[in-house]
Amino acid sequence: MKKLTLLAIAMCVMLAWGCSKKVQSEPEVVVVEETETTVVSDPMELYKAEYDALPVNHTVTKGECLWWISEYKHIYNDPFMWPLIYKANRDQIKNPDLIYPGQQFEIPRYGFNLDEVKAARKEAGASWQALEPSADAVIPAEMRAAMGYSF
Repeated sequence: MKKLTLLAIAMCVMLAWGCSKKVQSEPEVVVVEETETTVVSDPMELYKAEYDALPVNHTVTKGECLWWISEYKHIYNDPFMWPLIYKANRDQIKNPDLIYPGQQFEIPRYGFNLDEVKAARKEAGASWQALEPSADAVIPAEMRAAMGYSF
C-alpha cells in the first residue's frame, strides 16, 4: 500500500512539474544614476521625472512579442498598448506577429493623445468598456492627470 501511495504522489509531482507555466521574466533594466539630484515635492513632477527616465528603445530578445514588451513595467505596463510600438516601428515590422531577436524598437513616450491610446487598445482587443488605460499604466503625466488618476 505504501508503494502505491508513493507512486501516486510521484505521479502527481511529475504532472504538476510538466504543466507549470513557463514564465518569461522581464529583461533587466540598467539605470544610470546621475550625480546631481534635485528634491521634488510635487507628485506630478516626480512622476514626470520618473517617466522621462524610462527607456525609449527596446531590443527584442528571443521569445518576446509586442504584447509582452508593452506589458513590461518599464515600457507601458499595459499589454493592450502594443499597437503604439507597432505604429512607431512600421519600417522594421511588416507583420506585428513576427518580430525577431536583435531588432531595436523605439518606444513612443510622447506624441500621442488619449484618443490614439483608446484606438490602440481597441485594435489590440480590449473590450469596449475598458478602452481607457488602467490607473497603473505608464502614460504621460498630462494624460494621467486628465483622466483623473493620482500620482
